[in-house]
Amino acid sequence: MSILKALVVSVIAAAICTAAEPIDPKDYKQPVRVACVGDSITQGAGTKGRSYPSQLQKLLGDKWEVGNFGVSGRTLLRKGDFPYWNEKAYQNALAFKPDVVIIMLGTNDTKPQNWAHEAEFVPDYRDLVKSFLDLETKPKVFICRPCPVIAKGNFKITEENIQKQIPRIDALAKEMKLGVIDMHAALEDKPGLLPDRVHPNAEGAGEMAKAAYKELTGKRAPRIKDDE
Repeated sequence: MSILKALVVSVIAAAICTAAEPIDPKDYKQPVRVACVGDSITQGAGTKGRSYPSQLQKLLGDKWEVGNFGVSGRTLLRKGDFPYWNEKAYQNALAFKPDVVIIMLGTNDTKPQNWAHEAEFVPDYRDLVKSFLDLETKPKVFICRPCPVIAKGNFKITEENIQKQIPRIDALAKEMKLGVIDMHAALEDKPGLLPDRVHPNAEGAGEMAKAAYKELTGKRAPRIKDDE
């Protein structure tokens, strides 16, 4: 059993391995602009003003500029009930002229009325990524494994469908040579940090920020004063 477990871990590691290289602010004339695209988890619901993008900004420091373009309830799917595509935040994220883009969508897509269109999940994700890759800034794009959903979930959001999304996200990252940030692993053994079973609290958002920091910089995240 231990050998089987080791093989599974190895396969997972290979699946999320990407060509993304650490980003060095010295390679940029201005602060590195990071656009965080997503839903309520990115926006910061339940974090009391300490969203993961705001905590990521503190970790990265003044040589980086992190923009939060999260909108509550939004879907990646164009045929979802509230598509991110239709939001001003999406246009603002493009206009931000990012050097780096972090996309974390999919949680609201797990709702039954949205996952009915699951066949379009990857094509829509590919198109969203391409819309950023086509910018004149040619940003590095990171896509995220969504946060875990605890037990039976809430708001009709399910872990079952998150698990269906993850291999598709990994495959898309490999296909398009994107970075992957594993927000699922950052929180899967910390259910207490998701008090409503879906949204991380401030401490949970801190774990997400640390995961993003590590993928962007290749370094372990430092401690910050309000980390506790």
